[in-house]
Amino acid sequence: MRRREFITLFGGAAAAWPLSARAQQAAIPVVGFISIRAPDDVSRPLAAAFRRGLSETGYVEARNVVIEYYWMEGQTERVPVIAAELALRPVSVIVAISTLSALAAKAATTTIPVVFMTGDDPVMAGIVASLNRPGGNVTGVTFVSATLGAKRLGLLREVVPNVKTIAVLVDQNSAESQSA
Repeated sequence: MRRREFITLFGGAAAAWPLSARAQQAAIPVVGFISIRAPDDVSRPLAAAFRRGLSETGYVEARNVVIEYYWMEGQTERVPVIAAELALRPVSVIVAISTLSALAAKAATTTIPVVFMTGDDPVMAGIVASLNRPGGNVTGVTFVSATLGAKRLGLLREVVPNVKTIAVLVDQNSAESQSA
């Protein structure tokens, strides 16, 4: 190889190296956050807790993760549309804050991870196959579960042994309350 050819080859490689190095850098992950609520005083602490949890694992909004918030403000008919749009975009995960959002995200994608938070029993609602093995690309947290009802009453009895009356407020439209 002659000197001129070597210099040309080396110069071309040196010029291309920054481009290939940039191409190999990981893209900033995008989180699609769907809530049927409005971004009001009740929802703000939930979003703040979500951001705090991300930061505890090293992800800081606007620094190394992008969170796209979709507040439906009670317009539940928009939820499946937004979930389908997110499934077509390069999001890293869809966070679904409600049973409706979780079901819409589950229907929209089988490849993008979906993390849900719901007050319903996710098995009864059809979000996951079982609590111990959710299966597929969907996992999450539930706050209310019919399977825990008896345990909660037992704990309440231990904490307040002389209680005579216990009142339960139920949403009759909830899938969980219809099974109870």
